[in-house]
This record gives sequence, structure tokens and C-alpha cells, in this order.
Amino acid sequence: MSSSEARRIHIEAWQTSGMSQAAYCREHGLNTKTFGNWVRKHRAGQVIRSPALVPVTIKPMSMSANTMRLHGQGDHVWSCRRRFRRIGWGSC
Repeated sequence: MSSSEARRIHIEAWQTSGMSQAAYCREHGLNTKTFGNWVRKHRAGQVIRSPALVPVTIKPMSMSANTMRLHGQGDHVWSCRRRFRRIGWGSC
């Protein structure tokens, strides 16, 4: 096992342990400053996923509707109330 693999395994074990970094290091005989550097470098090297486009289905709504709702995955809902009586939504 490479040293970078061993570091990754320690970091993942620490993250799931519920322990502080100091407690994990004491239990595993690791230097706390060294371990902190591993964690910092690990976090810096992680890829942050960019937002993805999602398909949207637009359904007709009555002209009298005062609220527009967008339903996302799970229980996520975004609502916007119509601010003016004329056609259009203005800023939400």
C-alpha cells in the first residue's frame, strides 16, 4: 500500500470515527500537525462537482394563478408569488 493510500485510509477512518483529530491521532500514534496537513491536502485535492443542468417540464397554468412553484428532487420546492396583476412575474 502506498503512503498516499495509507493517508487516505486514515483520513476516511477519522471522518467516520466521530473523534477529534487529536483523539484519533493519539489512538493511532500519529503526529497531530502532520495529520492536519494530510487532511488539508486531501481537502484541497478533492474535486468539487459543478452544478448540473436538470431537465424541466413546463406545464400550462391558469392566468389566475398567483404562485409559481418549481419542484426539485426530494422535498425541495421553490415558490414565487406574482407581485403584479398584469402578466409577468417581476422579481421573486
